[in-house]
Amino acid sequence: MAMCCCGSGVEAASCCARFLDGDAVPVSPEELMRSRYTAFARGDARYLMSTWHPGTAPAELALDAGTKWLGLEILDAPPVPAGAKRGVVEFVARYREASGASGRVHERSRFVRQSGRWWYLDGVHS
Repeated sequence: MAMCCCGSGVEAASCCARFLDGDAVPVSPEELMRSRYTAFARGDARYLMSTWHPGTAPAELALDAGTKWLGLEILDAPPVPAGAKRGVVEFVARYREASGASGRVHERSRFVRQSGRWWYLDGVHS
């Protein structure tokens, strides 16, 4: 039983794998953020593009197969009231490149609910 790499402390099959496999859809910005981190960690560009709002998504997404994602820390994920259409999640994700250099992404991501689901809009890096 493998734990989900998103740091939730939950088994992968009951956490982000169900989203990446298409068995469920995230019901909150935090779930979507965690599943997108997992997609980066797995190299799943298809899932990343399918959860990126069409109005802000890039035409293509190339992932570096040599990048190893080391962990996700959610810094802020305010609860979204029922019926709300916007949400934010602030996180830090750590990684190591194939060269051995390490780094981190610190972002405050914006999400929007449209067509009955959450979408990643964009983020501001710190």
